[in-house]
Amino acid sequence: MDLKAETGGNYTYMVRCSDGSIYTGWTTMLERRISEHNSGKGAKYTRSRRPVELIYYEESSSRQEAMRREAEIKKMTREQKIELAKKQKK
Repeated sequence: MDLKAETGGNYTYMVRCSDGSIYTGWTTMLERRISEHNSGKGAKYTRSRRPVELIYYEESSSRQEAMRREAEIKKMTREQKIELAKKQKK
């Protein structure tokens, strides 16, 4: 997935971990956050599941909206998350 040099936005994202699991989070600097996950400085969950691959992201207008969307996505089933990622690739 192509990453622009986003800075200062509010992003909700999903990454596929090396074990096939999907991690969902939010950040203000997407490219930096993916690098953090892959260097072992990201979330505890992803540290032992590197490398991670960005499979989905969306921009929100505020931090609160990004966090709310993260919570919504985390409640989805694995299949729903995969479908959401597939829709973005189209």
